[in-house]
Amino acid sequence: MVRTVGGHTVTVQGDVEPGFEPVAEAFAANFTEHDDIGAAVCVYHRGRPVVDLWGGLADREAGRPWERDTIQLVFSTTKAMTATCVHMLVERGALDLDAPVARYWPDFAAQGKGAVTLRWVLSHQAGLPAVPETVTMEDVLGWDEVVAAIAAAAPVWEPGTAHGYHARTFGWILGEVVRRVSGVSLGTFFAREVADPLGLDFFIGLPASELPRVARLYPPVVEPAIQVAMDAFMGPDTLLGQVLGRPAALAGYGEVWNRPEVLAAEMPSSNGVGTARSVARMYAALIGEVDGIRLITPETLSRASEVVVSDTDRVIGLPMPFGLGFMTPPPFGPSGSFGHAGAGGSLGMADAAGEWAFGYVMNQMNLGITGDDRSSGLVGAVLQVLESGGRSSA
Repeated sequence: MVRTVGGHTVTVQGDVEPGFEPVAEAFAANFTEHDDIGAAVCVYHRGRPVVDLWGGLADREAGRPWERDTIQLVFSTTKAMTATCVHMLVERGALDLDAPVARYWPDFAAQGKGAVTLRWVLSHQAGLPAVPETVTMEDVLGWDEVVAAIAAAAPVWEPGTAHGYHARTFGWILGEVVRRVSGVSLGTFFAREVADPLGLDFFIGLPASELPRVARLYPPVVEPAIQVAMDAFMGPDTLLGQVLGRPAALAGYGEVWNRPEVLAAEMPSSNGVGTARSVARMYAALIGEVDGIRLITPETLSRASEVVVSDTDRVIGLPMPFGLGFMTPPPFGPSGSFGHAGAGGSLGMADAAGEWAFGYVMNQMNLGITGDDRSSGLVGAVLQVLESGGRSSA
């Protein structure tokens, strides 16, 4: 379909059910008003897709178009997939949210961490927001070395007394717990128990065979004056700088994130690769049935998406509410929603009461701690449609 927005013509492919056209208009506007290069958006309502759109370029330099099956690195949007695996194991009795991590991973008790619970890890209260400075790229790619370094580390605050965003350690800690109780890696567990049953095109640890479909990631464009402010806010002596700057080889959002070995590694906080369609479909299966499959019970969902912490985040420096593995409002999303954003703008979320689920992925990163104009505009269009009664009758 061709959309004209502000006098600009944008070619958008995919499907939109009658009544959901405002979402298509908002998606097209992201290319003309917000500098999207390539992107996709999907909305599920009452267990079925009502918006499934893509457009732009997967690789600007090569002129490669974004196709229906283009997949994209989504950074921390991946945390929701990891949290889902943990909640599924809790439901099965293999994990206990209030058990210490050391019950499943004895080495984790080092340096006074014996009382750190899974609940604290899921809600960013474990006191281990940064990986040790000694962690190398080789450690990250090999898994065992990076989790051993985290197990041996001392917390930077008394666990359970405060929260601070565990940008990367969240996934490695939970991933090692999942590995120890299930016998397989987090990426393998996700593929077997979530992606395969639902038919998701989403990977934590990308197979080499899928590399040709990956869209090229483009880092944020930062004005010099803003860069100076960022350098002061995120310097190496700040906790935020340490969290985002370690390991040093992964600091920033440059070309390293396009490297095949980085996409192939399992970083369950940071390097999921998939489609917006798959993100939305997984969330739809969290809040209800999708083709007969529901991932967790309503009771488990309620526990996972309830606000656990909401005061000032020790890492971000702003009030950041979290449930158990999911972001919660405000500033994240409208009231009643839950989900997880990814660095640069990607987003997955759902609202159980409203019966809708949402996924947005893109390859042009933008800056922002509390939201992104592109995804917020799309979510606003979804709410506009649903509140006006233009909803699916399924």
